[in-house]
Amino acid sequence: VQADAPYRMLPGDIDDWYVRNNNGEMVQLIELASGQWTYGSPKLTRFNGSSSREIQGANVEGISTGEALQEVMRIADELPDGIGIEWTGLSYEETQSGNMTGLLYIISALAVFLILAALYESWAIPISIMLVVPFGIFGAVLATWGSRLWVDGGLANDVYFQVGLLMTIGLAAKNAILIVEFAKTNFQEGMSAYDAAYVAAKQRLRPILMTSLTFILGVMPLALASGPGSGAQNAISVGVLGGITATTIFVVFFAPYFFIWVYRMFKHEEVVQGREDRGEAYPYEGDKNA
Repeated sequence: VQADAPYRMLPGDIDDWYVRNNNGEMVQLIELASGQWTYGSPKLTRFNGSSSREIQGANVEGISTGEALQEVMRIADELPDGIGIEWTGLSYEETQSGNMTGLLYIISALAVFLILAALYESWAIPISIMLVVPFGIFGAVLATWGSRLWVDGGLANDVYFQVGLLMTIGLAAKNAILIVEFAKTNFQEGMSAYDAAYVAAKQRLRPILMTSLTFILGVMPLALASGPGSGAQNAISVGVLGGITATTIFVVFFAPYFFIWVYRMFKHEEVVQGREDRGEAYPYEGDKNA
């Protein structure tokens, strides 16, 4: 319905319009309805053919974007039928990539394992190295969880923490390699598995401490940073700091043990090859070097 131009120049002119009631009589519109000013969308938007409204927001401090997205989806589940949500922009990218996080970690660990298997030409030795990685992951998670002691709400499990977790996996494997590589060499030269692991741990203790302490002191300024931009620095450094600290403590004790365990499980094919190359006989069951 549209009135002539002189009768629609002002918003209040609509009150003077006449309409026909159920009895066929002409009455003013104000006698049937009232109007008021309110806010509405300046434009009508559609998404995938349906009427839609765009909502933008940000996560509060201490809550990751992933947790904020989950909360929005929980609220959306309570909406009436016919109303739903769809993600766009960065939120859409995060929901798509977040579903693949576990798969990416598995692929990363598998790639490290295959590289070590090619390096040592064995499927057994890389296992003793990869068994040390959970200590680094545990330390990173524990440090991030404990960050709530000095950060309001604690640090979130965001993309910075996940990048730091990948760094922790690589550095944990590196420390284990320092021991396992020397233990493997000693083992092939005729030492028992126990002696080979003990000597390797004793020989590589100082290099492990030097490299780990250097890295820890290097990321310490990032972990203690404050001010603008410090959130990303804290998130990526605190997890790495906790992971490397835990790895440094546990790798010296558990890497030799894992090497001995793997040797006993996989029948020490490497030492057999090494002794055959030197023309030595295969050790019998009671040999102390077996």
